[in-house]
Amino acid sequence: MTAKSPSITLNNGVQMPALGLGVFQSPPAETARAVETALATGYRLIDTAAAYANEREVGEGLRRSGLPRDQVFIETKVWISDYGYDATLHAFDKSARKLGVEQIDLLLLHQPLPSAFDLTLEAYRALEKLLADGRVRAIGVSNFMPEHLERLLSTASVVPTVNQIEVHPYFQQTALQRVHAEHGIATQAWSPIGGITAYRGLEKTSFADPTLLEIARQHGKSAPQVMLRWHLQQGRSAIPKSTKPARIAENFAVFDFELTREQLAAIDALDTGVRGGPEPGSITLESYGRPIPEA
Repeated sequence: MTAKSPSITLNNGVQMPALGLGVFQSPPAETARAVETALATGYRLIDTAAAYANEREVGEGLRRSGLPRDQVFIETKVWISDYGYDATLHAFDKSARKLGVEQIDLLLLHQPLPSAFDLTLEAYRALEKLLADGRVRAIGVSNFMPEHLERLLSTASVVPTVNQIEVHPYFQQTALQRVHAEHGIATQAWSPIGGITAYRGLEKTSFADPTLLEIARQHGKSAPQVMLRWHLQQGRSAIPKSTKPARIAENFAVFDFELTREQLAAIDALDTGVRGGPEPGSITLESYGRPIPEA
């Protein structure tokens, strides 16, 4: 029998699988097969984004899987170039058409846009409209820091269900996670096994961390499996990325062991406070804007 991910109940009652497949930087040519493989393995959450340029292939993998649409939780993100009320409504249409779906389970704003936060607020207002119209089942944000959440919550009529942020043992954002908990916002971890520490060429990578390797040895598991288990036991959603069938399967084989309180604390102690991804406050249309093609 195929293993099944536990679910997280979002603040609007929607159930979201806790563990999913991410497709950031998955080449389009490999994405459909990776999604099909993941769904055959037991994954039921796929995370993509308009800016990844592989939504079409995610939709293809979903169709190839043969699974009924309501059995797979699809989330995608609106890129900053499409912020603004009307532009964001149109961004939904582009993503839905590329994915080949009528309804998206979770739609996020990909980044705050501090230099044009009025556009960010208008984009979120469009998400609220899509939610009210039943075009999406849940809405949220990604890479929002406490000050961005505060500004958003001061005008929003719907509290985001999710904030998808960089979280791994070397960068845990515990203060931000506390803000999430106060507002009932689920934390979803991107780069959950610290892949960004490897491809940014940092000297120290989570995959070779002695603490993680020792905990892995004690459970007969790998360091990535230990990191994913850490996320799940602390109540986070995690979306590890891979296109390799063996790694996709390995990342899903994390439901048959439990980390002890001491092991969780040892992983918590690895936090360096060093961000691997871009600083959310530095995102501007001038630096990061790029047109998202029509479907």
